[in-house]
Amino acid sequence: MVARLWQWFDSRMPTVGAEWRKHAAEYYAPKNFNFWYFFGSLALLVLVIQIVSGIFLTMNYKPDANLAFGSVEYIMRDVPGGWLIRYIHSTGASAFFIVVYLHMFRALLYGSHKEPRELVWIFGVLIYLTLMGEAFFGYLLPWGQMSYWGAQVIVNLFGTVPFIGPDLALWIRGDYVVSDATLNRFFALHVIALPLVLLGLVVAHLLALHDVGSNNPDGVDAKRLKGPDGHYLDAIPFHPYYTVKDLLGSVVFLAIFCGVLFFVPEVGGYFLEYNNFVPADPLKTPEHIAPVWYFTPFYSILRAVPPLFHSQFPGVLAMGIATLILFFLPWLDRAAVKSIRYRGTLYKSWLAAFVVVFLILGYLGTEPTTVWGQFPVSDDSFLGKYIVDTKDVATWVARVCTVVYFLFFFLMPWYTARDKVKPVPERVVWH
Repeated sequence: MVARLWQWFDSRMPTVGAEWRKHAAEYYAPKNFNFWYFFGSLALLVLVIQIVSGIFLTMNYKPDANLAFGSVEYIMRDVPGGWLIRYIHSTGASAFFIVVYLHMFRALLYGSHKEPRELVWIFGVLIYLTLMGEAFFGYLLPWGQMSYWGAQVIVNLFGTVPFIGPDLALWIRGDYVVSDATLNRFFALHVIALPLVLLGLVVAHLLALHDVGSNNPDGVDAKRLKGPDGHYLDAIPFHPYYTVKDLLGSVVFLAIFCGVLFFVPEVGGYFLEYNNFVPADPLKTPEHIAPVWYFTPFYSILRAVPPLFHSQFPGVLAMGIATLILFFLPWLDRAAVKSIRYRGTLYKSWLAAFVVVFLILGYLGTEPTTVWGQFPVSDDSFLGKYIVDTKDVATWVARVCTVVYFLFFFLMPWYTARDKVKPVPERVVWH
């Protein structure tokens, strides 16, 4: 009955059936996908979770400065299952960034950004930046203390841009301060505008990927040789083989997701800050303002760059370059091979250093600038005066990590071109 129903549907809308066959049933993918290839499908799963849970949240949320916080409390306390939907959405936001970061790391491991997949990578970076904008606009909506002041700080950063900064910040806020006008426009952008952009970019990302074919852990072309039956020897249909494999990964992911959701939805204040359970008060600034954890590496870069003439613009510029430089990765990487399996120690060392400093920057961004205090040395000594002047060891650690972060990209043409690589077999047989 199902087969006959599909035949009836396919005869009247053959385009849908053709696209299904092209991108799933008859799309051939390499046989040697491993653990790292789960995260692309998991990102798509989390996107669906966020859209569905967001739709239900908007049914009871009020985008009004006087009612927003109360409507969130109403969702949490009085709407049947409202607490669950809210926690699904808040946990899903962090889960989205986790799987996206791991997905991007896999590209660095196996060279998925290199020719001929430059456009796939560019669409992926656009998805990442759109996701950051989506998260930022949604961050204000609970209208708690951290939401309000976090948005105030981030929007004010745009005001540091020379010449156009004040007008730009005013245009983003829609008012001279974060107010009801800001909340309404952020709500519209979060619920309507950016989700449409995000969906379009995801479709473009998948179409570009399927046009050039998927990369694999060996970084070689799996579609070079065909067997007597006309099928690729080293590739298999995505459906049912990888749909079943991705289903297993989704089950494991959802088990972890539900564990966080039901037992530690705040995750010690990293997923949901404690100050956000306090209504926004424009007259009372929280003791420590920090963005959500997935923004903190770039926030650390912002704080690490010293002000120039009492302006934070150099830090804002460094933060912008830290994200935009990702677009140029396919052309910065000059290695003759793609996969880390065949790369030398130079690239492996730099990639390990990049991951370490990214994690350190992420941690430092969640902490106050005085988290590590000063060294216990005499103020009369030269070292003592130096430490007292700098006041914060963590700031200097962040500065060193920021330098390493940028050197990873700026020196990439040099160390990837000179790295000693292993010879890649002309053909890797997996069947």
